[in-house]
Amino acid sequence: MTCSEETPSFRLAYVPGVTPAKWVRVWNERLPDVPLTLVGVSAAEAPDMLRDGAADAGLVRLPVDRTALSAIPLYTETTVVVVPKDHLVAAVDEIAVADLADEIVLHPLDDTLDWERPPGRPANERPATTADAVALVAAGIGLLVVPQSLARLHHRKDLTYRPVTDAPASRVALSWPEDETTDLVEEFIGIVRGRTVNSTRGRAKPQAQDRSAKGKRAETGGARRKPAAGGRSAAGRSAGKKTDGKSAGKNPRSGSGGRSAGRGRPRRRS
Repeated sequence: MTCSEETPSFRLAYVPGVTPAKWVRVWNERLPDVPLTLVGVSAAEAPDMLRDGAADAGLVRLPVDRTALSAIPLYTETTVVVVPKDHLVAAVDEIAVADLADEIVLHPLDDTLDWERPPGRPANERPATTADAVALVAAGIGLLVVPQSLARLHHRKDLTYRPVTDAPASRVALSWPEDETTDLVEEFIGIVRGRTVNSTRGRAKPQAQDRSAKGKRAETGGARRKPAAGGRSAAGRSAGKKTDGKSAGKNPRSGSGGRSAGRGRPRRRS
């Protein structure tokens, strides 16, 4: 028996810009006996790593091949333009893609934005990586449009960034091989979705509790509506007594319970 069979473990791939630390912390609290190993991978290589079984799940950038991989979108990032601090763009709060028309905009080979047509004027060569493109921005060669997390990842003191309001956005998702939805994958899905310890793998449990609660309410409600003996409630009997008492009450004009009819004032004889 191999060590991996004796000791379960979980391998989580993640792409640049994604920070899985908060989910890893929850994992370690809930499953201290199952080590989680982080595997850094480029955005382009992440889907192949999952398909090949080199990782159990991954925090990736969409799109991915949904015929082989399952994916749960987690969040959408703001897209920003990285510029030197003394650039004109640094003087505004945000810009549009059209504002970059006269600028050289670098388009690295590992770009994660789904451009129909990249903005601005193209550089003579495409940088190999986003890190290379950031270095060229610092050298005054051009500008760079990236997800905000990548701008933060490659932050430099001589650069800044501003949101681009109408640029494509990058979506981050949790992905795993569709045919390998293991118990550990389910555990991690519960963690990223914010489920509690008791509800992580018991999504049907709240429904059962709801049905039980409804049954109790129905029983309680039935008891309150159950009529008293004789088919009349206590309130009805009370009301009936008042009604009967009024109808049978002593009324001087009615002759019942008052002066008798024969005891009226005698007539004078003529």
